[in-house]
Amino acid sequence: MRRVRYSVAVSLDGYIAGPKGEADWIIMDPDIDFGALMEQFDTFLLGRRTFEPMAHVQKGETPGVKTFVFSRTLRQEDYPGVTIVADGLEETVAALRAEPGKDIWLFGGGSLFRSLLDAGLVDTVEVAIMPVLLGEGIALLPPLAKQTRLKLTGHKVYKTGIVSLEYSVQ
Repeated sequence: MRRVRYSVAVSLDGYIAGPKGEADWIIMDPDIDFGALMEQFDTFLLGRRTFEPMAHVQKGETPGVKTFVFSRTLRQEDYPGVTIVADGLEETVAALRAEPGKDIWLFGGGSLFRSLLDAGLVDTVEVAIMPVLLGEGIALLPPLAKQTRLKLTGHKVYKTGIVSLEYSVQ
């Protein structure tokens, strides 16, 4: 079974984006091999608010990667290169996990993460903690999520101050 991996940058105070969705605080560490990271995935899962800024670049399409956007407001005909999912979140992700292929990157959206975590559909939580305090923004895990136990499975500290932690969901 394919794994759903929530891999995300987060501020030290727990935000994945600034109050207006800003990501300019994320450090692009030269020691992180983003090409090797991307090779581990063939499917992206995104919420609408994460997808919309990306949609301006190639309509949100990533060559060689299937992209699923969970939204009740976006229209499929406006984004033919991605799959818009309005309903059936859990069924869609469960079906994707059962298909052969590489891992699935839960790329964005704290609310989408919470929904999939609560449904038992997230296998790993991988956070790259940035050495910054934002003070406000979009939380890593929005309120009303169920308590979830994690087991540390990997870690790395980078020269730029980024601390990468990988947990399996118990």
